[in-house]
Amino acid sequence: MLFREALRSDIPQIQIVRHTVKENVLSNPALVTDQDCEEYLTVRGKGWVCEVDNLIVGFAIADLRDHNIWALFLRPEYEGKGIGRTLHDTMLDWYFSQTRETVWLATSPGTRAESFYVKAGWMKVGVTKHGEIKFEMAYEDWAGR
Repeated sequence: MLFREALRSDIPQIQIVRHTVKENVLSNPALVTDQDCEEYLTVRGKGWVCEVDNLIVGFAIADLRDHNIWALFLRPEYEGKGIGRTLHDTMLDWYFSQTRETVWLATSPGTRAESFYVKAGWMKVGVTKHGEIKFEMAYEDWAGR
C-alpha cells in the first residue's frame, strides 16, 4: 500500500473510485468533472491517494477555500482496512497545518461514512438543505485527540 499526494494524472482513476462507491453515490456522475477535480487538487486545496499494485483504491481531498472536506472515498472492496483512516488523518494533519479554521463535511445519514466520522471525532452540527448530516472538526479538537 502506498499513500501519496494526488497528482493531476490520477484524476481518471480518482473518478473511477468515485463512481464505484455503494454509499453517497452521485445522483448524476456528470456533476463532478475532471476539471472540478483538478481545481480542488491544484487551486483550492490538496488531495491524497492510496495505491495498491498501481491501482488507486482510495482518495481524499481537502478544500481550503470553503474549509471543507470535498471528498474521501474508497473502492468498496478496500473498506475496513485502515485506508480511509490513514487518508483522513493525513488530510486533516495537512489542513490544520495550513489554517486553524474549523473544517466541515456532509454525508448521507445512516451510512458507514456517518459512523466513520463519529468515531473519528467529528461533531454533528446539523442537516444540510439536501438532508445530509453536517459535521465539523475544530483545530483544537483535532490537535487534542
